[in-house]
Amino acid sequence: MRPFLTASWRYLLMLNYEVAPEVLRPLVPRGTELDTWQGRTYASMVGFRFLETRVRGLPVPFHQNFDEVNLRFYVRHLASDGWRRGVVFVKEIVPRQAIATVARVLYNEPYVALPMRHVVEMDGAESGAAGRVEYAWKAGGRWQHLSATTRGAPVASEPGSEAEFITEHYWGYTAQRDGGCAEYRVEHPRWSVWSVDASQLEVDVEGMYGKQFVPFLHGKPSSAFVADGSAVAVYPGARLSPETHVPPAPDAPRAA
Repeated sequence: MRPFLTASWRYLLMLNYEVAPEVLRPLVPRGTELDTWQGRTYASMVGFRFLETRVRGLPVPFHQNFDEVNLRFYVRHLASDGWRRGVVFVKEIVPRQAIATVARVLYNEPYVALPMRHVVEMDGAESGAAGRVEYAWKAGGRWQHLSATTRGAPVASEPGSEAEFITEHYWGYTAQRDGGCAEYRVEHPRWSVWSVDASQLEVDVEGMYGKQFVPFLHGKPSSAFVADGSAVAVYPGARLSPETHVPPAPDAPRAA
């Protein structure tokens, strides 16, 4: 199958917070269930560069390179080939109104368009020099941002680690207006990650994501790192069958 979208996702800053399951359950699409790492449920603030974007193989003028910031959490779906680990987005911020509109209208993805800016100072970081990334957006009349400084060279995430759990997801799930769920596959090689010396999240949590997230998206995150990123391919979505259900089961083995 031909990808719907190809791009390069680079310098993915991920700030990961433990969130109470009861906050996330109302947002879980039909046919999926919350995924956990060592019994904990997470939501991640993620900022990255979205580069060299092509739709059906064609570049879209003025919409090839931009920033994205999203709040996401983690689910799994039991398919005929076993458990599929995926993400659900609470909100996705981009600077282009056309991108946000198409994603909302055609796919019911929770995109908004806001002014954005970034700082990526990663020259020499592959060899271990300190680096810095920041992704910012303007909402409610003020700039908000997430940022971090890196240390050392990027390394592959350890099998079974929290970093692997956060980065190695290859499916997306989106609740549809009629109560159903769409599933799409995201293809990319395994990413390496930089450790983070310091991170910061400055955000109007209630205004952006709702008051239910206020107790959780603050202070020092449970973990923080920057993934190097790579070329990615996003394949056309398909609806999950209405009969799809998730039977009670112990935690599934984590895919490498």
